[in-house]
Amino acid sequence: MGKMEAAGGLAVTTGIDVGANVERLKTEGVPAKVAAKDPTLWGTEAEAEAAIRLGWVDTFERSKELVAPLAKLRAEFGEQGIDHIALCGMGGSSLAPEVISRTLDLGLSVLDTTDPGQILAEIGEESLRRTAVVVSSKSGSTVETDSQRRAFEAAFEGLGITDHAGRFVFVTDPGSQLEALAAERGSHLFLADANVGGRYSALTAFGLVPTALAGANISELIEQAEEFATTITNEGDNPAVVLGAVIAAQPTITVADDGSGIVGLGDWAEQLIAESLGKDGKGTLPVVLEGPAAPGARGSDRVYTTVGGSSTGLPNSGSSLAMPDTVVNGSLGAQFLVWELATAYAGYLIGIDPFNQPNVTESKENTKRILAEGLPEERPHAVDGAIEIYGSHAETVGGAIGELLVDADSADAYVAVMAYLDRIDDADAARLRSLLSDRTGAPVTWGWGPRFLHSTGQFHKGGRQTGVFLQLTGAVGEDVEIPGREYTFAQLQAAQAAGDRQALQSRNRPLVRLHLTDRKRGVNQLIHAVRELS
Repeated sequence: MGKMEAAGGLAVTTGIDVGANVERLKTEGVPAKVAAKDPTLWGTEAEAEAAIRLGWVDTFERSKELVAPLAKLRAEFGEQGIDHIALCGMGGSSLAPEVISRTLDLGLSVLDTTDPGQILAEIGEESLRRTAVVVSSKSGSTVETDSQRRAFEAAFEGLGITDHAGRFVFVTDPGSQLEALAAERGSHLFLADANVGGRYSALTAFGLVPTALAGANISELIEQAEEFATTITNEGDNPAVVLGAVIAAQPTITVADDGSGIVGLGDWAEQLIAESLGKDGKGTLPVVLEGPAAPGARGSDRVYTTVGGSSTGLPNSGSSLAMPDTVVNGSLGAQFLVWELATAYAGYLIGIDPFNQPNVTESKENTKRILAEGLPEERPHAVDGAIEIYGSHAETVGGAIGELLVDADSADAYVAVMAYLDRIDDADAARLRSLLSDRTGAPVTWGWGPRFLHSTGQFHKGGRQTGVFLQLTGAVGEDVEIPGREYTFAQLQAAQAAGDRQALQSRNRPLVRLHLTDRKRGVNQLIHAVRELS
């Protein structure tokens, strides 16, 4: 039976030996220093950033001020016949709201893409007349979010809804471009906690504004976090300390939901862990699993963790049984806070600043340059059915993937599949993660582009340089203009994929791109090719 520590409405049970790390965190007073927002914990180089990034420790207290104005605005929208909320946001601005809305089955759709197909589906006339749009960006200048906002404005005007300023709700940091735009347009504005980084912002305005407008009881989430916060400095049972020790225990952590009732927490935790800890050539790689029985959960190089599930009979690390090493059980508000605390603690143990993201801007700068100069000229090495093959000497899709996987044989390698596709209409493509995991001993991650650039994208460039990369792109049927810009959504998506390729190629990482000339046929062909791999 594993060791369980429970407090504040949440329990962490682990079957692996993390006693030394737990003792180190406690004897060195790390929980108390985090509770006191001590910016010196992660070293002198991290101090300046940490000094303005520790507000998440108690941000839920300030978030109580959001409850009344959001209830009032939701009632006003209801009187106008608005019962659907669309969220334009990326990374930390979208992942927590998506977890909350999916868990509570709310009328919220999350638009965190530049794929024209997804954009068109969201701005269609059927739902737009009863839609309000939340535009979330910490900086106020995120290219994807700005482009989505422009598309919604044009769509409203196309329906004859010219007085649409009142349908927009901006969530941003004080002093950003979005704050100025809200004042200029007369749109609704909610300022977030400036001392909280995007990936730690689940319990700030970024996580709570869109979900409250969609019908979430955010007071309950705040109360859950508040109850758990009382355990931060516990000298006895301290679940966050145990989870932090677990995250730091192995190069990879695999995460699956096991009947917790919380939907999509792994995707949120993936960004939190990858962007916080994947830098300086080291860190912990998070792998989100489709379920507790998914391939790739266990291995000598990884810790298998479930959200929910049984906390008895946990095996020791290295067991071949499909049983978790660690189980985290608790309410959603407490889950947000425990993973944030644990990630900060893991950064301390590994020796990483968990608050900066030094490599995130690299692909962004490449994208900006490509949009200005034009897409690089590339020709496929071969064409196999509905798929063009780039970056491989193979003549077939199966051969190209097999050739790539040879590079994943080393002990610390991982495989990253990066799909610049429509995560709704092309959802079947995600089956490749488990299929590839079933055929290689390496950890396999899945990321929808460009949203993964705000999460595992940091790890790809800044973490351990052992990644093997498969990029998927697809032909576009109907494109969408971006008002006020000289490029379309398809061009932006292509530039983002090319910019990311260049960032990885500059590190001499193995990379194959497969371009689907027919998306439906191409996805089916990919799945068949991977199934046929020995």
